[in-house]
Amino acid sequence: MSAPLTSFTDKATPHALALFRVVVGLLFACHGASSLFGIMGGAMGNGSTVPAGSWPGWYAAVIQLAGGVLVMTGLGTRPAAFISSGSMAYAYFTMHAGHALWPIQNGGEAAAMFSWAFLLIFFTGPGAWALDRVFFGASDAAPAPAAEREPSAA
Repeated sequence: MSAPLTSFTDKATPHALALFRVVVGLLFACHGASSLFGIMGGAMGNGSTVPAGSWPGWYAAVIQLAGGVLVMTGLGTRPAAFISSGSMAYAYFTMHAGHALWPIQNGGEAAAMFSWAFLLIFFTGPGAWALDRVFFGASDAAPAPAAEREPSAA
């Protein structure tokens, strides 16, 4: 890759990760809000809500709303993304995988995509614009690539 493009992408990466985090968190929170409050089409798109305390729907909706808001704002991003990823993996394997092999066949595309997106956010961190930095001064900067690090004294 050319040096100017590499320089641009290196500088833009934390901002692109932050934008990805915000969009994924917002979409996830919308799923939880629709199930809990019956807004935006409601649970299963029929305008209803998930009965309070019902397993696993109500608990999944709470994780979706809380996890989505936390990831979107960059507050406790890694733990929230880890729990959200696990929740969607659980949803995929318990609600979808038994019906057919591929997500396109079993209706589990959203669960699979959310699970992998949150796993990526867990490993990459919140990027720029995270509230963790505002409240706690946390620096979640990615370490330098191995080629740029100084060799450790062994």
